[in-house]
Amino acid sequence: MKTKTEILIELWVESRTRFSNQLKNLSESDLTKKLLPSQNSVGFLIRHIGDVELLFSKNVFGDKSVRVIAKTVIDQKDTGQWTNLEELKEYVNHSFETLHNIVQQQTDEDWETVITTAEFGTKTKAEAFGRIVSHTAYHAGQMAIINKYGK
Repeated sequence: MKTKTEILIELWVESRTRFSNQLKNLSESDLTKKLLPSQNSVGFLIRHIGDVELLFSKNVFGDKSVRVIAKTVIDQKDTGQWTNLEELKEYVNHSFETLHNIVQQQTDEDWETVITTAEFGTKTKAEAFGRIVSHTAYHAGQMAIINKYGK
């Protein structure tokens, strides 16, 4: 029988394929695409997903080794700087591995631990994890639409 952690990781990894599968087919020219009137480009959204995964590793799951400057969260808008595809891919691979590693360390009891963050208030770790799953899928949907219809 699988642990809660194993089940939740499977759910997250499967959901994240909505994002990771897109990365395989992107070109550097896709990174600057936007769908007006939205300010966010494909490159910004990729960086944003990585920023938030690292923030979750640190602030929700308590990985004290994580050092993150979440530029997309700080700036709150696309500044046009996310144009290097290889760097962005490396960043989100790092953010995935970082979050995956700390999530793997959770016990079944840990998922019921209550945490409080400025971003979404008080939740159990399981509820908070639902936020990162839906956050990535939400922005992956935006990326797909921007890449298909944006300029």
